[in-house]
Amino acid sequence: MAAADVPVDLGRDEAREAAVRELRDPAYVSDDLNPLERAIDWVLTRLGELFAGAGGMSGITAITVVVAVVVLAVIVIRLRVGATARALRPDGSVFGSTTMTAAEHRAAAEKAAAAGDLAEAVRERFRAVVRELEQRGVLDARAGRTVDEVAFEAGQALPVLADDLRGAAVQFDDVWYGGRPATVEGYQRVVSVDGKVRG
Repeated sequence: MAAADVPVDLGRDEAREAAVRELRDPAYVSDDLNPLERAIDWVLTRLGELFAGAGGMSGITAITVVVAVVVLAVIVIRLRVGATARALRPDGSVFGSTTMTAAEHRAAAEKAAAAGDLAEAVRERFRAVVRELEQRGVLDARAGRTVDEVAFEAGQALPVLADDLRGAAVQFDDVWYGGRPATVEGYQRVVSVDGKVRG
């Protein structure tokens, strides 16, 4: 299309339709969206449709609808990735179905670290910390305790280690529930906390 053929005065509706046609071009569409990206795309599309039709709504009705959508989006995000999601997951507890001593968890952590599986090493070393706290009577042995509960309860019992315990819990959460890659430094921080608990 030559520059002279491009219309100069596009109305709002014509411009929107032209933009929608352009953005539907396969060059802009990716099939590599993960489920969360698809959900966000769907919500944004619905919001676009809502705002396109908002011309007939009163200001209060439009604001109410937008606030409801935002609240719903926050709830969905918290259920998917926040503390609420961790609490609802059946595997959100620190320990799995097997019972091991603190020393056995330490050995498993060292074996995983030696094999280069730092995520498993972080998990097992944190489990060693928790089991050590239970064996020493700082925490009661209780199935289903979450990482956040460990940090809170142990931090209350051992205030001098509260920050260290919280840091170890954050490291565990970041690796196992946050999807962050485990690092040697992160693992060594959990090892350090384990040493302080043992001391």
